Amino acid sequence: MSNDVALNVLGQPLVPCSFDPLTGFFRDGSCKTNAEDVGSHLVCAIVNDDFLQFSLSRGNDLITPMPAYRFPGLVAGDQWCLCINRWLEAVEAHCAPLIKLESTNIKALEKVSLDFLDQYSSDI
Repeated sequence: MSNDVALNVLGQPLVPCSFDPLTGFFRDGSCKTNAEDVGSHLVCAIVNDDFLQFSLSRGNDLITPMPAYRFPGLVAGDQWCLCINRWLEAVEAHCAPLIKLESTNIKALEKVSLDFLDQYSSDI
């Protein structure tokens, strides 16, 4: 396996998160990252209304379309690469969306354990 293959939290090749809407720091459908991704968009979440309202209350409007940034606006059920710190804030606020482990970047394990992430897995 080459060094440029991104891995998920399960230690396997990272599975794309969403192509519609097109997500990821690189807008390639995947929660890949690099040093330029200061927000660490690592967590592939299935957003829900509670989370979208929480994010809006924190100053990050994920609902309103912004065509200039190729952003369609999110609705409940969309999958989206979230910043790990915002997702953890949502956990603390009891409104964290479920996540797709196979599409969540292994770098998330630098902040939280796999056991913790597994509690929010959409596969349960």
